[in-house]
Amino acid sequence: MPKILKLNINDVTEKAVGTEIWGVDFTSRPTSQKPITLARGRMVGGALALTAVQRLPTFAAFEACLVEPGPWLAAFDFPFGLPRPFAAEIGWLNNRSTWASMTRKLTTITRQELTAKCRAYCDARPVGAKLAHRPVDRLAGSSSSMKWVNPPVVYMLQEGAPRLLAAGVHVPGQHGGDENRIALEAYPGYLARSIIGKTPYKNDQRAKQTPALTNARREMIVKLVNGDYSLGIPIAATKALVAAMQNDASGDTLDAVLCALQAAWAWQRRSAGFGLPPELDALEGWIVTVPFLPDA
Repeated sequence: MPKILKLNINDVTEKAVGTEIWGVDFTSRPTSQKPITLARGRMVGGALALTAVQRLPTFAAFEACLVEPGPWLAAFDFPFGLPRPFAAEIGWLNNRSTWASMTRKLTTITRQELTAKCRAYCDARPVGAKLAHRPVDRLAGSSSSMKWVNPPVVYMLQEGAPRLLAAGVHVPGQHGGDENRIALEAYPGYLARSIIGKTPYKNDQRAKQTPALTNARREMIVKLVNGDYSLGIPIAATKALVAAMQNDASGDTLDAVLCALQAAWAWQRRSAGFGLPPELDALEGWIVTVPFLPDA
């Protein structure tokens, strides 16, 4: 069984100053049992010092965080836009469309109506080509942002993106806002696979929360502490936060930290567009840390 390294973060909170780094593991139906999880930290040298993990059981609590004064840079685990082919099919796309106008349309439609549009699009297409995908989803291995079940990604978009717009945050490459509050799209699964491959490490169902999943989380934490993974950014945390990452079998705590690391990587590249590709489609969005490849 992997051994968790002893962490020494004496006086780290005193040394950690400047822009706060957030990672947000999102859910489209937050409750006290399944809250939105927010990991907070700051950069100390080249490391991410984690300072707190918050559980946000309501959208009101999430919205309150979004209007906190900056400077902060956050990476959110939900898509920021629909696939362009799907948006065009349902008549939401024209030559005046912006991320803001597309996002506002999500507030004018119920979940049931949005699901019906997604289902109709899929029903008209052959097996193997049902869902439209953004290029970044193909590169990251993430679900289509129009998928409505297992996981219901389109509902996450519908609940998340309009709240970013309403809060007036800055979305690089997509929407101008308060540049002291910066929002980026993240996908923890992409980073997790770069660390432990396709090994499962989480499950929301208690009956399926096995010792093997715990071991996978422990292995991942060791690599994160050492910076021994693709982003190369070590984490520092209290023993209590390490225990939370290890013991939360749903994976929400660890996923929030993975999102925070994606935000930290972007912060290191803040003078170069946060590492986002120049080819970014402003309507679809892009997952930070995923490299652009043509014809994806």
